[in-house]
Amino acid sequence: MPTHVPVFVATTLLLAMLPGASQALMIRQVLEGGQRALQGTLAGNASGFLLWSTTAAAGLSAVLLASPTAYAALRIAGGIVLMILGVKTLRTALTAVPARPASEGGRGTGFAGGYLIGLTTNLGNPKAGVFAVSVLPQFVTAEGPVFLSTVALGALWALVSASWYMLLTWAVGRGRALVSQPAVLRGLSVTTGLVLLGLGVAVAAGL
Repeated sequence: MPTHVPVFVATTLLLAMLPGASQALMIRQVLEGGQRALQGTLAGNASGFLLWSTTAAAGLSAVLLASPTAYAALRIAGGIVLMILGVKTLRTALTAVPARPASEGGRGTGFAGGYLIGLTTNLGNPKAGVFAVSVLPQFVTAEGPVFLSTVALGALWALVSASWYMLLTWAVGRGRALVSQPAVLRGLSVTTGLVLLGLGVAVAAGL
């Protein structure tokens, strides 16, 4: 059954807030793709999270039930992944110059086109796959229906990520001031990096 759900929500929210391909795609859809394309991209991205978690759940059930050692290894690997993401985020925030979103106009792709773009971008994102395989298991115990619990966490993962992207794209659409200021981007990245680093240490230590 799922455990530490509030921590899981916080973790997935922080991962969604990390600058990356999906976030850049959402901003581009707001500025160029149109509302229908954006809605499709959000749906496609969420579907990708569900596919990742369902695939992980198919093999996770056997691992958790058969080998506590393998579970411990996955837990430590998940913590290391979070720590690496935290360090990379801090390094980028402290050394790179945040770029402002472009404001070019463009032709929309429609809902179906946006869905396909969102799905393929998510499935091609190695961070999502690594999270599903090595971090997601940390929030599931061998008690109860492991497969269904993992899929349920995947649905929550998709919901949290979609909520953040909707907030982000709303802010961009309203005026871009919140997400286009370099100081705001840097402060957000530093905070995210520090929290990810702390979560990674806690997960690896089994706290």
